[in-house]
Amino acid sequence: MAKIVRALVSVSDKAGIVDFVKGLKEFDVEVISTGGTARMLSQAGIAVTQIDDYTGFPEMMDGRVKTLHPKVHGGLLGVRDNSDHVAAMEQHGIKPIDMVVVNLYPFEATIAKPDVALAEAIENIDIGGPSMVRSAAKNNRFVAVVTNPTHYGAILDEMKSSGGELSQETLFSLASEAFALTAHYDGAIADYFQKQHGEEFPPQTLRLEFELAQKLRYGENPHQRAAFYKQSRQSEPAISSAEQLSGKALSYNNIMDADGALEIVKNFDGIAVSVIKHANPCGCAIGKTLKEAYVRAHACDPVSAFGSIVALNRPLDLETATEIADPEKFIEVVIAPEFEEGTVEILTTSTKWGKNVRLLRTGKLPRPSERSRREFDLRKVIGGLLLQDRDLDQFGEEGLKVVSKRQPTEAEMEELKFAWTVVKCVKSNAIVISKDFAGVGVGAGQMSRVDSSRIAVSKAGDRAKGGVLASDAFFPFPDAVEAAAEAGVTAIIEPGGALRDKQVIEACDKHDIALVFTGMRHFKH
Repeated sequence: MAKIVRALVSVSDKAGIVDFVKGLKEFDVEVISTGGTARMLSQAGIAVTQIDDYTGFPEMMDGRVKTLHPKVHGGLLGVRDNSDHVAAMEQHGIKPIDMVVVNLYPFEATIAKPDVALAEAIENIDIGGPSMVRSAAKNNRFVAVVTNPTHYGAILDEMKSSGGELSQETLFSLASEAFALTAHYDGAIADYFQKQHGEEFPPQTLRLEFELAQKLRYGENPHQRAAFYKQSRQSEPAISSAEQLSGKALSYNNIMDADGALEIVKNFDGIAVSVIKHANPCGCAIGKTLKEAYVRAHACDPVSAFGSIVALNRPLDLETATEIADPEKFIEVVIAPEFEEGTVEILTTSTKWGKNVRLLRTGKLPRPSERSRREFDLRKVIGGLLLQDRDLDQFGEEGLKVVSKRQPTEAEMEELKFAWTVVKCVKSNAIVISKDFAGVGVGAGQMSRVDSSRIAVSKAGDRAKGGVLASDAFFPFPDAVEAAAEAGVTAIIEPGGALRDKQVIEACDKHDIALVFTGMRHFKH
């Protein structure tokens, strides 16, 4: 246990500080304070010792130098059960400081302001605060470091129950939180400075910071422990920032699938709906109304859609909610920018599964052109991390290039663009057959592209006739073209660039299929 006899209080966020210090005074704690904090406490009738009176050295340089003094850091760092430390403190008139109450200059709030000047950002870099926090946290066996105002009440309660002392467990917990704060703070400063030099890729040092959002029941399988973390300083609407309106807690697989479903509909300016199952779209469509888009997306593969995730890029309306809540369907998660009045009630009360369905509200989604390119895709491997740009582009520098004898009709070209957008979101090897701006057959994750083609054709059945086909990478052989022709596909879009492109083009010409090269591959592993 550590007895709190002397506390140094210097806070930027002054919420609750007067009541907290009044509580400390009930235990006859001597309070040392600085600047604006000292003025606020004095105006509240609380006796405090000014920092310059304590150190015998004036605050100077607009407050930049006030706590960087041996009487402060010696009082924090001195090990109380080390005779040499105690002797040095006595020799130099250094008193022990048992508690530091500090929160830091609002650097992140400052740089979040539009058009903030570099000079203003620099002035809001705290130096003395982090120094005191680190000193106190290092000596946590004897010193309490309080950086979060939400802990004030619990700390006073513990002191009341113990006669003014805090336990070693509390001291260590506060120190752990303090080091996390300074790491976050320094990371924000480093990121800001790096951006002043322009974007660097790849960065020499990759700083990642994520906060625990929730513990999960388990991971992909029940024997795997799991948790969900949210990235700090993330602005684009996403699953990580969505508000859950109802239903059971999200599972590991729910989060993975929900992220995939939302990212698909972000690709479209028009009204779009995606249906995801096991990380792959089993349906995607655009429509004149949200209900039309949902009905057509679900119709792609109704069997696979049982127990699926549904994402919409427009606010959910009553008509669409009623269609989703068909008792014959089973939906795990519904994601939308907003839920219009009455839709939550329809989804949660109209079916047996309604009490468990997770409803996620994301807020307004960005247009495809507004999606953040500052975000990166990350993939963990044992002992390392892969980093890459998000796959936000559609076509290569030359754009779309018709390589077949037959030119695609205007309608076919628009359909090809739709299918190409969807196939980008399917696990490789990926094939999508679409018709009337709705997926009708999807082949995903096969080791052979022709196998993916055959699966897509099988799923589409007669609906493939008059439809188009998109392939995320080039056809190494013309066999997939033969499968598409047999199904009645009239146009194909793929990157091109294979050794046997000539044979693929000849096969398309043989079957009067329009073939368009994109010059860009979209593998998704």
